[in-house]
Amino acid sequence: MLNLDSHEFYINREFSWLSFNERVLEEANDPTNPLFERLRFLAITASNLDEYFMIRVAGLKEMVKARIKEPDNKSGLTPQEQLTTVSQLAHSLSKQIYQTFADSLLPKLETEGLTFVKVEELNDEQAQYLQNYYHQRVYPVLTPMAVDTSRPFPHLLNRSLNIAVLLENKPNEVDKRFAVVQVPSVLPRFIRLPAAERQYPFILLEDVICSSMDTLFPGNQIVSTGKFRITRNGDLNLDEEGTDEDLLHLIQEELKRRKLGSTVRLEIAPFTHKEIMEILRESLELKEADIYEVAGPIDLTFLNRIAALEEFSHLRYEELIPQTPPDFIGIDDIFADIARHDLLLHHPFESFEPVERFLREAADDPQVLAIKQTLYRVSGDSPIIHSLERAAENGKQVTVLVELKARFDEANNIGWAKELEQAGCHVIYGLIGLKTHSKIALVVRSEGDQIRRYVHLSTGNYNDTTARLYTDVSMFTAREEFGEDATAFFNLLSGYSTVPTWNVFAVAPSGLRDKLLKLIEDEIQRSTPEHPGHLIAKMNSLTDKKLIKALYKASCAGVKIDLIILV
Repeated sequence: MLNLDSHEFYINREFSWLSFNERVLEEANDPTNPLFERLRFLAITASNLDEYFMIRVAGLKEMVKARIKEPDNKSGLTPQEQLTTVSQLAHSLSKQIYQTFADSLLPKLETEGLTFVKVEELNDEQAQYLQNYYHQRVYPVLTPMAVDTSRPFPHLLNRSLNIAVLLENKPNEVDKRFAVVQVPSVLPRFIRLPAAERQYPFILLEDVICSSMDTLFPGNQIVSTGKFRITRNGDLNLDEEGTDEDLLHLIQEELKRRKLGSTVRLEIAPFTHKEIMEILRESLELKEADIYEVAGPIDLTFLNRIAALEEFSHLRYEELIPQTPPDFIGIDDIFADIARHDLLLHHPFESFEPVERFLREAADDPQVLAIKQTLYRVSGDSPIIHSLERAAENGKQVTVLVELKARFDEANNIGWAKELEQAGCHVIYGLIGLKTHSKIALVVRSEGDQIRRYVHLSTGNYNDTTARLYTDVSMFTAREEFGEDATAFFNLLSGYSTVPTWNVFAVAPSGLRDKLLKLIEDEIQRSTPEHPGHLIAKMNSLTDKKLIKALYKASCAGVKIDLIILV
């Protein structure tokens, strides 16, 4: 009899995530992918690693700081043991990222005429162009920040690129001066230089600033410069139960505190002056393991901009246009179409436009009485938001739950929530102690002498931008049992109602796990050697131990299991 509680059957979540990101990096190394797609995969790997440090590594550090020594209930490792291994794996992954850039991608870019040049490699025309560019565009934006007894080490923005400067006022001065210059994020990270046709030389903004550092410190000798970047703890520590503050105010205050989060990683150029290294380490209160020397441009997310250059469309996959689902072609009345039969969409292969149309027409339809919707993440200029605002302005009852705890979208969602309120929508700011991750829209419509409810359910966000990238399914239905559950669900969010007995919904945290466990057990009972059961599940992550044990049990009973898991 297998002991399914044994640690050998569980992979530590933090290690698993790093393994996932290694698989993303493999795509950047895959020569069968177009070159600019490989650049994008490398940028995604770097961006993923940023978030990993801001959330996962920061969380481990907080537990170690709090002297928590309890091992996790799956892998049996303490926070300190996890942090030690994570540091080793992350250092290795960081080196692989820059080896990929230097050894695999840079040579390929050069064969396309795209090069990154240093100041000392410029010809006269390029040097003059760059000098003019610096004085006209860059110099006015820069702010040198001296560090001395009267001016403490500046608070640097999370993930901002900076240059440390070591200076002396007199030759061979013993006590050298120290300053920091932030590389402005409002300016392009790379600058294209004049060149012959089909040649595309670029120079990085930080190299331009370093070469002209004397303009910022006249009267001083520049001893050394060092490019660096810090990553801060980016998680929100919400004491939702132990506060009298409303959720909106609580999150607004926590967002302010997040800007002051402790530093969890320092990325720095190799061979940086040892005095600069020591000042940064002490000022940022870091250990040696927190310092990552990177052999290349710090913060490779700028490669996304390179991959978007118009001149190189042949180096990208051909853009695929989502198809309009056949059920929506030539349909004049979307509600009549949904009333006839359920409609299932598979994004991004099928267009997200029917979802936009559903809410757009609901906003203008005089027969529509109310719209209720949950919003987790939306795009910058969201057609969904515009439709909800117009619906409220047209006198309809509009209720929107805007989840303020959507990670790294908290500030955006606060802005959207306030805008929706100003338009006349009733806005719910999430629930204390819970994160509302459901994606559901309910349209209540008067049709003759009856009320009909139209429901849209989705695995993906109401975001027209990511709907072109992420694989999700969504469903339209006018079935009464779905309408009843949707109504009860929104009443649960907006009022004091108890958890109802659902017709078809399974809602966490009160019943979804039990439903899934029952489905797994049912498959075990039906499975025979001649006709083995089969479970297919797709999810972002799998961390629930009860569900993992149930899947192990099913596998041991002969059920075939296919898991499609992001992390």
